[in-house]
Amino acid sequence: MTVKNQAKNTALYALENRRIVAVVPAAGIGSRMQADKPKQYLTIQAKTILEHSLNVLLSHPVNFDQIILAVAPNDPYLSELPFLANPRICVINGGETRADSVLNGLKQIAITENTWVMVHDAARPCLTHADIDKLLAIKDPNGAILAIPAVDTIKRATNQRQIQQTEDRNQIWLAQTPQFFPVDLLRNALQTALQQGLSITDEASAMEFAGFQPHLVTGRTDNIKITRPEDLALAEFYLSKQK
Repeated sequence: MTVKNQAKNTALYALENRRIVAVVPAAGIGSRMQADKPKQYLTIQAKTILEHSLNVLLSHPVNFDQIILAVAPNDPYLSELPFLANPRICVINGGETRADSVLNGLKQIAITENTWVMVHDAARPCLTHADIDKLLAIKDPNGAILAIPAVDTIKRATNQRQIQQTEDRNQIWLAQTPQFFPVDLLRNALQTALQQGLSITDEASAMEFAGFQPHLVTGRTDNIKITRPEDLALAEFYLSKQK
């Protein structure tokens, strides 16, 4: 076996024996929901959205070493939820933005060799184990994210909401979560991007700024992020179909 092939096989072995931690940013207020509490604490089928999102991680057979939940300081709703008794759940204070919350979570992870993190939105309760499995199967050291190819016609608009041009939708993907990266690479990428004042809307964007090209994994269209009031009924329908 050549040195090159040996190194390649060693890298693949390492990817198959990863220590995996999850981070769930849940410090946002979800103003677009127009609700009396943050959207992650609204209920679907007698459970909060946050419980649904965490349960799919807790019940996955990969057995995440730890699930770090970043919430707003003095969160008044969290203490009512039963999952706090789970020893794998670690609750920390989030930050002003999603990126700050994720970075706070990454700083809690004791980085050992081959430690990866899976970041998942608190407001994506319809994630399936099958989609998690797709991410775990990726061997790309740049990491990977769930995403769906655009099917609608994509318009670029001016500041006055007039159409500027039509984009080639064959090159457009809609990012989802989870997003899956080596912890040390993502932590460094987020720190650098925030220090430079860059716009970070998801973890992949920080990795892109750092020069990485994460892999796109085709996810399911029902892995929706609850953002507006009408999304609640849709998520309830999808969850009922999963059962």
